[in-house]
Amino acid sequence: MMDFTGKTAVVTGGSRGIGRAVCLELARGGANVALCYAGNETAARETVQAVEALGANALAVRCDVSDGGQVSGLIDAVLHVFQRIDILVNNAGVTRDNLLVRMSEADFDAVIDANLKGTFLCVKAVSRLMLKQRCGRIVNLSSVVGLRGNAGQVNYAASKAGIIGMTKSLARELAGRGITVNAVAPGFIDTDMTAAMPEAARAAVLAAVPMARMGAAEDVARAVAFLASDDAAYITGQVLAVDGGMAM
Repeated sequence: MMDFTGKTAVVTGGSRGIGRAVCLELARGGANVALCYAGNETAARETVQAVEALGANALAVRCDVSDGGQVSGLIDAVLHVFQRIDILVNNAGVTRDNLLVRMSEADFDAVIDANLKGTFLCVKAVSRLMLKQRCGRIVNLSSVVGLRGNAGQVNYAASKAGIIGMTKSLARELAGRGITVNAVAPGFIDTDMTAAMPEAARAAVLAAVPMARMGAAEDVARAVAFLASDDAAYITGQVLAVDGGMAM
């Protein structure tokens, strides 16, 4: 288990799925956990309770990460309670899947705004604090789809591939101040999103996984925690695929 005693982590999209698993993993290491959520207040409260049950401090803030004003409000709220931010995990994201010829401009924009612009806004806000501290860990959630593409997900793949480029660029900008920036690219993970897939589609995707099984949210959370830890102090600009070999 990684030691995050005395550190504060902000996890966007932290109320469910991978985001919740990340919150709990960081809490097990002793971190203060601030999570933001888009609209499911009940799920956010449940995550806060689960974090507190592990003996860690928790805060939930409603925030649309594609809105710069709301992101500023999120950071202010976290600083008011915890005074500092040591770790940022950009997990918030949406999907609006469709084939290119059927995809609306609004659906393309919604995914780019939430996934890519939201990551940019959160990193910009938090990096100012980390630059003053001369230390920090930023972990961005990409996807196997950002590495290899996927039919029907032009918008999602573009956003997740963009996160990889952003990660590498930010790593170069911030390394000199002791700030690492890395990405984790989950594959076929057992979440609410994949549970909603038709059985035939699930079987087709699973057939492309060399390990022949879905991953768990906890698999991704442990990778995120490692990159957020002191053990990864000399790792930056990297993309760690947690996908059972899917993107090889």
